[in-house]
Amino acid sequence: MSKQLYSNLEMKQLEANPNVIRVSDRSITYHPHFKKVAIREYQNGKFPTQIFEEHGFDLSVVGKKQPKRCLKRWRETFEKHGDLGLEGERRGKGSKGRPSSKELSAEEKLEKAEARIKYLEAENGLPKKARRTREAGVEETKIAPAEVYQRIEQTIRKYSMKNMVSYLCTFAGVSRSGYYAWIHKEFERQVRDEKDEKDIEMIRSIFTQNQEKVGALQIKMILENDYGVIMNHKKVRRLMRKFGLRAKIRQAKPYKKMMKATQEHRRCENHLKRKFKQEEPGKVFLTDITYTYYGRGQKAYLSCVKDSTTNEIVAHHVSTSLGMDIVYRTLEKLEEAVRYFHPEAMIHSDQGFHYTHPHFQYRVKKAGLLQSMSRRGNCWDNAPMESFFGHLKDMVDHKACESFNQLKEEVNNYISKYNNERYQWKLNKMTPVQYRGHLLAA
Repeated sequence: MSKQLYSNLEMKQLEANPNVIRVSDRSITYHPHFKKVAIREYQNGKFPTQIFEEHGFDLSVVGKKQPKRCLKRWRETFEKHGDLGLEGERRGKGSKGRPSSKELSAEEKLEKAEARIKYLEAENGLPKKARRTREAGVEETKIAPAEVYQRIEQTIRKYSMKNMVSYLCTFAGVSRSGYYAWIHKEFERQVRDEKDEKDIEMIRSIFTQNQEKVGALQIKMILENDYGVIMNHKKVRRLMRKFGLRAKIRQAKPYKKMMKATQEHRRCENHLKRKFKQEEPGKVFLTDITYTYYGRGQKAYLSCVKDSTTNEIVAHHVSTSLGMDIVYRTLEKLEEAVRYFHPEAMIHSDQGFHYTHPHFQYRVKKAGLLQSMSRRGNCWDNAPMESFFGHLKDMVDHKACESFNQLKEEVNNYISKYNNERYQWKLNKMTPVQYRGHLLAA
């Protein structure tokens, strides 16, 4: 192994030589055929440096002493093992090392036993950052090497066991060189930790402002759009994991608990067929009704219309009654907001009794919209609308609202914020209103 370190450029230059199998930053593995040719040419009177230069090696890269050392080693291997010895790498395989003939004294045995006990105590005292692996059907827990190095360093520093590095590394199953490399990078870790401390403050601020209900992708988009800070979402995830910031993720509702449509005699065909993303806004509208509680267990209902292409909530209505007026008023607000519908515009819903009602279907047809309905009992046919209701119930603290007017105000504020401020990853990191403008401009 060479004492010098090869740069990436030098490694690429060496790998381009056909006489080289592979290169690392410290060593070169030569092709067996080149070793045999080099030995024959050396026996014919050529110098080692001359042989290497004629076979395309730059001595300023490999080192001027490297050819002589290689030829000496190859000749010794050839004399002992012949051509077969040159076929494989034999460094470190020729001998079993020099076994220690010295017998440990009772004091040395006691010292090693104490070091082992102290290490195990340090192991129990540190939080474990284990990762699980599954091999051949067996689940195994592995500890990260950095944590092992931390335990060894803590034990040695606390109990002044400087002469126990090799023993503790062997006992813990890690390399001694890896331990020292970890020690030498202490300054780099400190610099990284200081930078992480600064970055997490901004992330924590966004996380807290959004009631701990935003994940890494949302935080990345808010940083980029509102603060002008470009940060990879993988780094955001790493920092959130490192500092214990976990978003409150809503759980998916079991299929059996989803509301099933019952009216079949006046249902419409499923014209949409889950083609939610159209090329232009205002072509497909999704609508549905959800309920929420406020005050002392009082119930309120929210009817919404969503543009499936831009995810924008175009119209909504909050009511204390589940009568037909809730969908009539929502449809009126939709007509006020859009004014001129797309020639192929449709409105899609489930098979709830509001949407199968003959008068509602008449008003939809009068507005110039094609009516489409999900298949019976299939919530996925209107999934974007269900998803929005889930997010709304997560973000709006409806149970803290003491009156209907307060709940209505909270819902109105959230929908306004959702349309104008909530960046969405699948909308090219834009808000629904921005994305609508982007499509219209295109």
